[in-house]
Amino acid sequence: MDQLKIGKFIAEQRKKNNLTQMQLAEKLNITDRAVSKWENGKAMPDVATIPALCDILGVTINDLFTGEVVFVENYNKKMENNLMEMAQELERKNKTVWRSMWIIMWLSMMAFLAGCLAVWYFVPEEIWQVVAVLGLCVVFLIPCFYALKLEISVGAYKCKKCGHEIVPTYAQALNAMHMGTTRYLKCPSCGKRRWCKKVLKKN
Repeated sequence: MDQLKIGKFIAEQRKKNNLTQMQLAEKLNITDRAVSKWENGKAMPDVATIPALCDILGVTINDLFTGEVVFVENYNKKMENNLMEMAQELERKNKTVWRSMWIIMWLSMMAFLAGCLAVWYFVPEEIWQVVAVLGLCVVFLIPCFYALKLEISVGAYKCKKCGHEIVPTYAQALNAMHMGTTRYLKCPSCGKRRWCKKVLKKN
């Protein structure tokens, strides 16, 4: 989606409705700075704000995402394009989050190993070595928990048997056995526990 075009469209429609940025912001219970960012193409309205914004401006959601008023003859075509662009944008964001998760995991692993080596060489007493390694384990687990949160925030886990896509809670994912990003989860569709492979693109 063209954020600059959408931003100009929001500004045009706001002015047509004789609203200042401050007045529009007050109607939406947000700051005028947020409206300014939309109109400059620096940000997009939050999903929860879009219906109210369209209602105030007197446009459809399809008009908003297209950045212009869509006429009846082009409506379906424009809607298909917008949906496709939204799906592609979601996939790009999912891949970014996925990469971030792996970077966090690798960096924390390298830091943990480096810390263990430092303890081995620079901490002479055995008891303090144990304490230091336990401390490193605690520090290492913090980014691991965050990486798991990132992992379950994108895509879904696909059941091998029925193909159902599972989005577990954090607790369910944490308690599930796993090999890499394949987790042993209970499928709500077939009711069986199976090894479910992570897929980035949800249906």
